[in-house]
Amino acid sequence: MRFKRIFVSLFFVAGVVLGSISLPGFAADTYPNKPIRLVVPFTPGGGTDIIARGVAQWLTKEWGQQVVVDNRPGGTTIVGTEIVAKSPADGYTLLLASISYSINPGVMKKLPYDPIKDLTAVAQTTFTPYLLAVNPSLPVRSVKELIAFAHAKPDLKLNYGSSGTGGGQHLAGELFKMQAKVPNLVHIPYRGTGPAITDLLGGHIQLMFSTILSMVEHVKAGSLRGLAVSCAKRVPSLPDLPTIGEAGVPGYEASSWNGIMAPSGVPAPIVAKLNKGINQALKSPEVRSKLEADGAQVVGGTPEEFNRLIRSDMQKWGKVASAAGLRPE
Repeated sequence: MRFKRIFVSLFFVAGVVLGSISLPGFAADTYPNKPIRLVVPFTPGGGTDIIARGVAQWLTKEWGQQVVVDNRPGGTTIVGTEIVAKSPADGYTLLLASISYSINPGVMKKLPYDPIKDLTAVAQTTFTPYLLAVNPSLPVRSVKELIAFAHAKPDLKLNYGSSGTGGGQHLAGELFKMQAKVPNLVHIPYRGTGPAITDLLGGHIQLMFSTILSMVEHVKAGSLRGLAVSCAKRVPSLPDLPTIGEAGVPGYEASSWNGIMAPSGVPAPIVAKLNKGINQALKSPEVRSKLEADGAQVVGGTPEEFNRLIRSDMQKWGKVASAAGLRPE
């Protein structure tokens, strides 16, 4: 009888141990078995929303489960990010993060989530370089001429617009201001990219860093003058435009990015399955062609690679924000 009780106890313990070992694999085998919510912390119709819907549609078709895009704008992406950070770690609530995820810790005094501990990287989707453009009334045709003009007229304010204080466009301008040593560059924040470009076209501001998609048609039409792109290498769609680095500010780089994140604690096999699915979606001709047509460059890669980018940008933009005098709010 005693031997039987011992045997039953050992069998129970072994079952618990084996169950705990096999559960993540089992979860990955059956995942997803219900709809997935992909939170986009921006309004519908923008570049980030386009990325989300392209990937979501492909995964829905491939996995046979609906991937629902849920737009939750507000608080410089904080509203949507908090929703995901506080969701169950089961892989059914995801975030399409942007560069704001790495910038916010340097400009916000307190976030309602821990950007290091509460979310985990799954896969980078894209990166999007900025285009530095000026109003044609500004008598410059290159980055070197812009810098020389600014130095020659130190009392003249050169106003550059952005979609808002503390965003990627703003800090791209502050990084240029510091590296090019042009202190008379003055930031003018707007409520979104559209109003800023409208004022740039009207000559109310002189220059702006914005996504290629938002300005390329104006540049082609001659209503804006493109000077350079902000990434490390030239952009295939604009081969005649140099990078800011090669045009006069060595080492300058300020591209935006997007990628999918999940709450920390999601089982590794599910993260791996998500990563594989996202990479397959990005390689598909229908998704890739759509994203590239909207000015994004497809990336993909491992969770580790995306995580390194996030951490590196937190350090980089934290230093830029501090040097620019952006006090955490």
